[in-house]
Amino acid sequence: MSTTKVKAANAAEAAAANVEAAVGMQAKSFEKSLAAVREGLEKATKSLENSQAKLKEGVEKAMKTSEELLSFSQGNLDAVMKASQIYATGFQDISKHFAASSKASIEDGVAFGKSMLGVKSVKEAVDLQTGYAKSSIEKAVAESNKLADASMKLAEQAMAPLAARVTLAVDTFGKLH
Repeated sequence: MSTTKVKAANAAEAAAANVEAAVGMQAKSFEKSLAAVREGLEKATKSLENSQAKLKEGVEKAMKTSEELLSFSQGNLDAVMKASQIYATGFQDISKHFAASSKASIEDGVAFGKSMLGVKSVKEAVDLQTGYAKSSIEKAVAESNKLADASMKLAEQAMAPLAARVTLAVDTFGKLH
């Protein structure tokens, strides 16, 4: 063979080797790029899955909190209704007591008036008037004390359901901070 042909054959072999090396390098580079893309997709998928899980958890927490608040609000409404019922019943009882006391006072006044009609002297009238005034003041003070006690008791009873809700709110929502 001639040297030119040998050189050409060697050059062709070298070129073929260079092409093969270049193709191999490109294949390796492509495989690296493909692996990097796959790795990036895997990371993105995991990140997306984590984000979805956190979002789902947040939505579930929000729903649970909303349900708890709704339940708590219902309890508050029940407490207000109970307090209103206690107040209405107690006020009715106090009103009945006040009416009975007023009726007794009127009856005492009428009896006093009748007894004044039967007096025979000024001294007897003054004594009768003094006794009636003293008795009336004592009864009025006693009734005022009873009314004040009943009013205080009613206020305590009517406020009890509301105070219980406030205590529950402090216990429940105080833990959140």
